[in-house]
Amino acid sequence: MRPSKNDYAVYYHKYIQELESDNILETLEKQLNENLELFNSIPEEKANTSYDVGKWSIKELLGHMVDTERIFAYRALCIARGEKQSLPGMEQDDYVKEAEFNKRSFKSLVDEYGLLRNSNLVLFYSFGEKELNKRGTANNSDVTVRAILFIIAGHELHHIKILKERYLN
Repeated sequence: MRPSKNDYAVYYHKYIQELESDNILETLEKQLNENLELFNSIPEEKANTSYDVGKWSIKELLGHMVDTERIFAYRALCIARGEKQSLPGMEQDDYVKEAEFNKRSFKSLVDEYGLLRNSNLVLFYSFGEKELNKRGTANNSDVTVRAILFIIAGHELHHIKILKERYLN
């Protein structure tokens, strides 16, 4: 079941509307398999390149995807467990800059992506309807656990489209 528009901030609608399936766990699994194949096809020497001056490299793009999924999974866990405090936002450009992803091997980032997604899938499969429907506050906006899972998948889809269209085309 897809989240309703009042289950997340308006900003995230662009991510959620791009998803074709309402089965979010199946979507997350499919993304894992497809994107591991895609990432593993990119040579290490190409992973430090960007499509334009001032844009992230492929390593930075993947690192951003990993960081964002980790943060959103944490938010889902907190809200599913009944957290009442507002969870902090993040400034993506600052995170990418501080992480220095270009100093890492691309393989290490790809491995981290796979391990993180597999770990998150174990967590997400443990959520029942009760947890998926829980509502909390993240980055000063109301959000449900279900919506967070859709945001993770939609955010990834957004960046994979950019990767394919601008970096690998």
